[in-house]
Amino acid sequence: MSQKKKLVAICHKVYAKGFVAAYDGNISARTDDNTILITRSGICKGDVTEKDVVEIDINRRALSQKIKISTEHKIHLLAYQKRKEVNAVVHCHPTYATAFALIGKGLDEHYLPEVFLTLGKIPLCKYATPSTDKVPESLEPYINYSWAMLLQNHGAITLGKNLDDAYFKMEKLEHAAKIILLAKLIGNPRVLSKKNIVDILKIAESTYGIIPDKRNI
Repeated sequence: MSQKKKLVAICHKVYAKGFVAAYDGNISARTDDNTILITRSGICKGDVTEKDVVEIDINRRALSQKIKISTEHKIHLLAYQKRKEVNAVVHCHPTYATAFALIGKGLDEHYLPEVFLTLGKIPLCKYATPSTDKVPESLEPYINYSWAMLLQNHGAITLGKNLDDAYFKMEKLEHAAKIILLAKLIGNPRVLSKKNIVDILKIAESTYGIIPDKRNI
């Protein structure tokens, strides 16, 4: 499958999962030529075709189609400029994760081992008017190490080594947000202790070779 076809498939997945509604969200991927494939502006992600994917260079100049790119392309370019290991970005408005963003809370406490190892801390980026330079600026404190971030009063963003990785991080983020919210409604969920985290890190390194960035623990 070509990278463009894969990007289209991921767009359809986020829409089918309810991570976006109407024209919300945008998805991109870095190519082997260090150009960026990104969804155009004003398109339902459930309806995206290859014709709705625009190729731009790192300076946001369109290389082919004369189609308006997503107004949130600045978020994507920041990630690619800052992180060589990032090759895909998914920006959505998932219900449960965005609910936390609306009340001004990041998901920076560790409850679930799998989420801790996959995403680490999920910080809250301060509110910024969508489509402005203030949005990427709000990501600056976390962009060098975070794999998932909440955008206050806006939505969420996940980064990945490829499109599947970025998508599954978004899926993991929303699933965790739902579990944590339900747990808080029922009672007082137990946070993983420092010893729990140390034990998890030892097993993760010896078994899977996972060594999370200390800033993300």
